[in-house]
Amino acid sequence: MDDTQFAVVSSMFTLGGLIGALAGGPIASARGRLFAMRLTGIFFFVGSILLTLGASIVMMCIARILSGIGAGAATVIVPIYISEVAPPRERGTFGAMTQVSINVGILATQSLGYFLSHGSAWRWIFGVGIIVAASQLLGLGVIPESPAWLATNKSVSQAKQTLQRIRGKNFDIEEETALWGSAASSPEEEALLDESSPTAAAHSGSRGASASSKLSGKSNAHLGFFDVVKDVQYRPALVAAAGIMCAQQLCGINSIIMYSVSLLRDLLPINSALLTIIISAINLIMTAACSPLPDKFGRKACLLLSIFGQGTSALALALSIVFGAKIFSAVSVLFFVAFFAVGLGPVPFILASEMVGPEAVGAVQSCCLGANYIATFLVAQFFPIINVALNNRFGGAGWVYFIFTGLALLSGLFVLWRVPETNGKKNADEVWGRIRRLD
Repeated sequence: MDDTQFAVVSSMFTLGGLIGALAGGPIASARGRLFAMRLTGIFFFVGSILLTLGASIVMMCIARILSGIGAGAATVIVPIYISEVAPPRERGTFGAMTQVSINVGILATQSLGYFLSHGSAWRWIFGVGIIVAASQLLGLGVIPESPAWLATNKSVSQAKQTLQRIRGKNFDIEEETALWGSAASSPEEEALLDESSPTAAAHSGSRGASASSKLSGKSNAHLGFFDVVKDVQYRPALVAAAGIMCAQQLCGINSIIMYSVSLLRDLLPINSALLTIIISAINLIMTAACSPLPDKFGRKACLLLSIFGQGTSALALALSIVFGAKIFSAVSVLFFVAFFAVGLGPVPFILASEMVGPEAVGAVQSCCLGANYIATFLVAQFFPIINVALNNRFGGAGWVYFIFTGLALLSGLFVLWRVPETNGKKNADEVWGRIRRLD
């Protein structure tokens, strides 16, 4: 392929990702999280086969779109599912696994590329994708549906049975299920609950649970994008979640990673492909190491620490490049990657599912990932242009990172102003209740 063809094939994945992100949430809300995840596995499987056998630009483009649809939809659905099956007090840790898994995939793919980017050996990289997709489809054949989705769309008794199976036979799920209500349960369904369950005796006392709250998810309606936008109760959550998804990209993580290759290549005696693998490995290690922090210190505190660290690192990187301090530049890049893992990496993926109920989380998550893809496109498209323009204007490199410093400052103010703390809150009503009382 020439440069133009390569660019077209590459960009098709982003196009597919945007389509998948916008469609994944509504499908997961209407048909279930499990059905939607299995659908993403099919897209991965077919896309990887076509990429492995690709014999033309058109075929490669179609394959990249299909793979992108699977990736975009999975990035919406998987965080929702994880949040709904994870123990409430450890949702932050479990939620970080989305970002950890993404980093594992990036590192594995870059490592394969390092060894197989020659001749026709590149086809084996996509061949591994077939194996991964097939393994995903097999694994999804044995996991349960989300109990929260079942409680909203099927029956509360079925949801409780599923949650009891996930938590363990002797685990008391009363507190976790108290807000589900029993409007969707018939007496016959209630009888299906295991009488030996620790929650069986307490279950009868939850029949009068209120079903009036929208944000808690005790409505059987599936809400779309326009429903969420028009509803004043959902709008703050949509703005907060979408804003954080944009901040994740606008603070400059992708530009840092792209620029660090050329920056550190002159400093370290290794090639750029290996350097990229090292940076991805650092990102993975830090993300895994920091995964307990959102549960320990809170989502908002981790976001603010991450944004402050990235903004400071961007400022240090700008100054070090302007004044030619290469070692300081290398350290600044590593700190930027590390601070990203503290909050902006994992936290945005779990916020939506904690700020709204199951009936709206699909639409909100799709909107957020759509915003994320747009922000990613803006950074990838305009970063090189702005970087060159500023370098020409001021006669040197590094000036673009002053812009990222400013964007980090704005992102921090946004988090302080519009993003609530969700850690330790039982449902969306509890997240937003205090704010409404202050209003």
